[in-house]
Amino acid sequence: MPRSLALTSFLVPDYDEALAFFTGALRFTVMQDTLLAPGKRWVVVAPSVASGGALLLARASTPEQQALIGRQGGGRVWLFLHCDDLDAEIAHMRSHGVPFAETPRAEAYGRVVVFTDPWGNRWDLIQPAANA
Repeated sequence: MPRSLALTSFLVPDYDEALAFFTGALRFTVMQDTLLAPGKRWVVVAPSVASGGALLLARASTPEQQALIGRQGGGRVWLFLHCDDLDAEIAHMRSHGVPFAETPRAEAYGRVVVFTDPWGNRWDLIQPAANA
């Protein structure tokens, strides 16, 4: 099996709140949602079944973890979501109340816009250039 980065742990305050955001505003697919113990679940979401990358939604359970919700990237963009139609994605996300930090801009790698999730994490939404 080739090596790959399978999951990235993503701190959230509540599983169901996070699932509502990821499945509604971002249209992610729930890959797994398994009860492990009272109050602890294994919840995996991905942009699509074949995306190759997924997030493990990890409910923060200690004060240290709770303090890091929304700050895992240190205030920088640290998550990058690709799409085929940037304008359609922006319209859908805006209809779900997602805030954008800027207007879309053109870069050598494609069109991009920064948005924040409900916890303050910064994401790049990117429509890759045809030659990228």
